[in-house]
Amino acid sequence: MTDTIFVTGLSIHARHGVMDHETEVGQRFVIDLELYTDLSEPARTDRLADTVSYAEVVATTTAAFKNTNYKLLEGAAGAVADAILSHFPRIRAVKITVHKPHAPIAAIFDDVGIMLTRSRHP
Repeated sequence: MTDTIFVTGLSIHARHGVMDHETEVGQRFVIDLELYTDLSEPARTDRLADTVSYAEVVATTTAAFKNTNYKLLEGAAGAVADAILSHFPRIRAVKITVHKPHAPIAAIFDDVGIMLTRSRHP
């Protein structure tokens, strides 16, 4: 059985991008996370020690996303996935969506970004 913990709409200002002004000024990114785990034990015990702290997930995500300036969203999202899987042994897999609503594209659009899924190797 796989259950899901989710965080949506995490807004982070960072300096990712290919263009100079993106790395100098930065911009707002929005991250959505789905963390796949088994929640049967915390559902039974009602103890925080038996699950994953949402606050710690947000702190880990923010640090991993901001610590390095990446040219590509793929690199930034990969760093978040690696950090989550290394810091939270209860998480079996993570799906990360990174939205870049102000990407420097000469078009009118609502959103652009990437979505990646990473899982623990057996």
